[in-house]
Amino acid sequence: MTTAETYSAYAERTDEPRFTDWLREQSQPDWDAAVEHRFVEELGAGTLDEDAFAEYLVQDYAFVDELVGTFGYAVGQAPDMAAKRRLVEFLDTVTDEEDDYFERSFAALGVEDSRWQDPEPTDATAAFIDLLGRAAREGGYAETLAVLVPAEWIYESWATAVAAAHGDPDSDGLPSAGMGLPFYFAEWVDLHAVDSFVAFVDWLRGELDAIGPSLSPRREARVASLFDRTVTLERQFFETAYENPRAPVDSEVGP
Repeated sequence: MTTAETYSAYAERTDEPRFTDWLREQSQPDWDAAVEHRFVEELGAGTLDEDAFAEYLVQDYAFVDELVGTFGYAVGQAPDMAAKRRLVEFLDTVTDEEDDYFERSFAALGVEDSRWQDPEPTDATAAFIDLLGRAAREGGYAETLAVLVPAEWIYESWATAVAAAHGDPDSDGLPSAGMGLPFYFAEWVDLHAVDSFVAFVDWLRGELDAIGPSLSPRREARVASLFDRTVTLERQFFETAYENPRAPVDSEVGP
């Protein structure tokens, strides 16, 4: 983290403060390094090495089960039926449209079934799986959101930037990265740049914004640590697509 500033101190110096904006600020410089990573820039430009992207997708798919499980915890922890319904609707997208995308992309990229059905996780992937599980099992709604918000918000941030930079507006006015790119590049961007996903991420942030300011100092620090660790692992996740052999990753989270 860049500083040890509390949220209350941040709120005093900031017009219209949001708890999630404070968390993002605390996670610098890894936040910018993730959303502006070479990986996503090359993806949007269509110059990303396809082997690197295939490795990335295999690793991404390796922790989809844990991600779905963590959202399942969030459904149980959510404060009301409206919030539970919103989370369940997102889970339906992940387990349907996104899962279909993975299978079509693996086939197009020539990834053998055994490789993506029984993947060997990199150290970064294993650390991410561990973090998602522990955040959900060892905390409450705030701790679960502390890992889900940055995981989804980073993707919304880089994807909308890529779509705006490399695409043309579609009929709904949303920049589309589909122009001239293989479908497995274009759809991966569009899945995270469509209006429905942008709206979901803003809603998810709002859930954490609503409860964050009332947390005890200890839980506030814990949430900030979980958020920061998620951002760090997102950056490392992009980097490991290029790396072989795998580099060791520290999975510890404090305080």
